[in-house]
Amino acid sequence: MKKRLRIIAGVNPSEGGPIEGIRQQAPFHAAAGIEEHVVSLDPPDAPWVQNFPLTVFGLGEPLGSVPEWKRRLPWRRYGYRPALLPWLKAHVRDYDVVTVHGLWNYSTMAARLALVGSGVPYLAQTHGMLDPWFKHNFPVKAAGKQAFWLFNEGPLLNNAGFVLFTTEEEKILARESFGPYRVNERVIAYGTSDPGPFKPEHAEAFRAAAPKLKKPYLLFLSRVHPKKGCDLLIDAFADVCRDRDDLDLVMAGPASDEYLAELKAQAAQKGIGDRIHWPGLLRGDAKWGAFHQAEAFVMPSHQENFGIVVAEAMACSRPVLITNKVNIWREVTASGGGLAENDDLAGTARCLAAFLEMPPEARALMGARAREAFLRHFQVSQSAKDVNAACLDAIASRT
Repeated sequence: MKKRLRIIAGVNPSEGGPIEGIRQQAPFHAAAGIEEHVVSLDPPDAPWVQNFPLTVFGLGEPLGSVPEWKRRLPWRRYGYRPALLPWLKAHVRDYDVVTVHGLWNYSTMAARLALVGSGVPYLAQTHGMLDPWFKHNFPVKAAGKQAFWLFNEGPLLNNAGFVLFTTEEEKILARESFGPYRVNERVIAYGTSDPGPFKPEHAEAFRAAAPKLKKPYLLFLSRVHPKKGCDLLIDAFADVCRDRDDLDLVMAGPASDEYLAELKAQAAQKGIGDRIHWPGLLRGDAKWGAFHQAEAFVMPSHQENFGIVVAEAMACSRPVLITNKVNIWREVTASGGGLAENDDLAGTARCLAAFLEMPPEARALMGARAREAFLRHFQVSQSAKDVNAACLDAIASRT
């Protein structure tokens, strides 16, 4: 295997885990002699395209060239970009194997039209987008997705060499979503790079991002989105920490203006508005400073097929407080590196209270065990090996 193409909707780092996984695996694949390219729906002149560590073919229109009214059209919101399908049909045979990332957008429709029946070996990675949580919580959208499944996502996945999952839990849950479901399932390791030891520049960068923070803190770091249980965390923090003013909460990550305003209003109503800090998207030294100095990492998510930020927190020896809807919760709790509860207010409050009642030495031991579990389960080097093995087997099955 010499050349691999990855198809994904976008490479903007604010989109979360899937693109971060590609970015972190890139050096290991390069060291194995694999040339990787990415094709996306991004504007070709977007800074995140220009700065990505792999060659990216951004096939959207240049920044600022599409008026606001046009961007709101349904097919534009779905991701339709007319240049993608002709490009794929012209170029997929230049690669030994193709990996399709994500579902329910035009990049996957173009991938299906270009790949199914082409003879080109390909794999698909759903990144949790077949979790039945969406089906149960958004039944109207789920009905529409079932229609899409019949003519697009289903044929794409059912004809893939492998559909890749990052945990057994994700694989089993995916079977409950849409049908007919006849995919060739494969579980691969997934993880992140080891950030290494804490450095003074990490602390300086994080202080600059959150200048009003003076107390110990709990850290949420992810997309600020309803799926992540942000409202639960604010209410639980208010309930559990109301009488202890020695602890603040940092809510770090990108958010829509509307949802951010809603959460800030909720915090103010609960009387803790001045104890929550909103530094936005953290990268590099500022992100590692936030992780390393937190008392614990908290993410009461309603659905998470892996949770790359959970692994990052564990790499920094931080206890992780999550829900049993984060699909690595069994590994977390079995290792002693964190706690997991139900994804509701009572569960989130129990999780916070249980951790805060632990003596300092028990918290330190939990952090050390989190680090051990990261080294054992969640290093990106093993993920890169598993991805390559799956690609080689998909290629072999076509020859």
